[in-house]
Amino acid sequence: MNDTLAGWLQVLALIGALALSYRPLGDYLARILTSAKHLRAERLIYRLGGVDGDADQRWIGYLRSVLAFSLVSVLFLYGFMRLQNHLLLSIGMQAVAPDLSFNTAVSFVTNTNWQSYSGESTMGHLVQMAGLAVQNFVSAAVGIAVVTALIRGFTRKKTDRVGNFWVDLTRIVLRVLLPLSFVLALVLVANGVIENFHAVHSISTIAGDSQSLTGGPVASQEAIKELGTNGGGFYNANSAHPFENPNAFTNWLEIYLLLVIGFALPRTFGRMVGDNRQGYAVVAVMGLIWAASVAVVTFNELHSVSSAAGHAAGGMMEGKEQRFGVWASALFAVSTTLTSCGAVDSFHDSYTPGGGGMTIFNMMLGEIAPGGTGSGLYGILVLAIVAVFIAGLMVGRTPEYLGKKLRGREIKFASLYILTTPAIVLVGSGIAMALPGERAAMANHGAHGFSEVLYAFTSAANNNGSAFAGLSANTVWYNTALGLAMLLGRFLPMVFVLALAGSLASQQPVPVTAGTLPTHRPQFVGLLTGVILIVVGLTYFPALALGPLAEGLQ
Repeated sequence: MNDTLAGWLQVLALIGALALSYRPLGDYLARILTSAKHLRAERLIYRLGGVDGDADQRWIGYLRSVLAFSLVSVLFLYGFMRLQNHLLLSIGMQAVAPDLSFNTAVSFVTNTNWQSYSGESTMGHLVQMAGLAVQNFVSAAVGIAVVTALIRGFTRKKTDRVGNFWVDLTRIVLRVLLPLSFVLALVLVANGVIENFHAVHSISTIAGDSQSLTGGPVASQEAIKELGTNGGGFYNANSAHPFENPNAFTNWLEIYLLLVIGFALPRTFGRMVGDNRQGYAVVAVMGLIWAASVAVVTFNELHSVSSAAGHAAGGMMEGKEQRFGVWASALFAVSTTLTSCGAVDSFHDSYTPGGGGMTIFNMMLGEIAPGGTGSGLYGILVLAIVAVFIAGLMVGRTPEYLGKKLRGREIKFASLYILTTPAIVLVGSGIAMALPGERAAMANHGAHGFSEVLYAFTSAANNNGSAFAGLSANTVWYNTALGLAMLLGRFLPMVFVLALAGSLASQQPVPVTAGTLPTHRPQFVGLLTGVILIVVGLTYFPALALGPLAEGLQ
């Protein structure tokens, strides 16, 4: 009874905190993304980079900038890891293997943060700080920049310009992510998260054995890994490790940080398009999906037990931290799989078929509730376009969304966006299951083993980064295949989103008429929710039937 009350209180406190943050953070993001003024530090960065801060780019130029910046980031991070044994603060770590360096570089640049390694035994402090943590900032900023370009597509008319990527990137990092992360890192340090430059220490345990513990600049990386929905962990145990997540308060705070920007961005959308009601409709859909997922996972983990010991423990406690229990673990699992964040405070591989299957389904929805920083909003806006198009077919008129006609060109871009990720997931999983050597990497056989592989490719293609722990993915094949899945899953959708932005920006807005579908009412909230579940969710149903659904029926 006490656990149930505590569980409800933390859920309600989280909802309240997110509601209080929605307006001020969303409005602040809208101001900095629409301001014509540049800070002195920003002007200096533009000068050093040879960027004209007052020049706008066409969508193809914006895309080239995104791809060029990301390519340079991958190459830099790859070289950093390959040479880390020659760098300062390497704390005795050796050079990272080529295939693992490729996988990790791609992972952090794509905002996935999938880790096929144990951080405390693989990465030195300099690589963690100047390599991985830097990508946590800029990869999150890239996602917000891309959705900003899409919103400009709705707000601009008869132009081929959607903004300046370099200006958007710089402003988001300097004015949002850096100051917030600095304050939040101090809060985490004050609550027990470590922040030092200690190397490996050997300590004696109570049982008389020895154990190696690595220190490091953890709090500073922990703050941005959650705020930017990056994920990953300084330690192999991730946010289940007491150095990263010491107590119930830091656990709740990390969940809040996972969600806060994603849930605030619909307010930014509403402000930028000049109609706050549009933001309320989008955030309502996000909230409904998030709440339903929390209910499903929590119920399964509390009640789907197979032994008297499970009932006595109050639920399925295998793979969960005793410090947090079922409620907090389920809340974290839902929030991290509905955002593009690989941080975990429990092992999803140990969840019940219903609970574990729901975490996979969360990612399959495209991580749109609220999704990654920026990527969640542009994902749900693409689905909103599809929903409006379907509604237009029902009433026999040309569909319009926010004053822009949805012609064949726009629907093609939206359709390609929706089809890209499922194709990567299903093809990748199918190839892995067809290769005997890759099937041998599964710790389990049958339906659960298939779920491990399906989870890995779903996580990689959707740029999530969490995993079912039973799959031994640190092999040349998996490092390469999952790395390619991350690249395609990140940048192909961005191509279609920016092309869509350019197509919308070139249009002349059409006036609202009696036949225009209102996209701010509960009717549209229900329609968009249904489209998400049917168009996206059912794409994966056969794969889910072979994995978690089959396991649950055994």
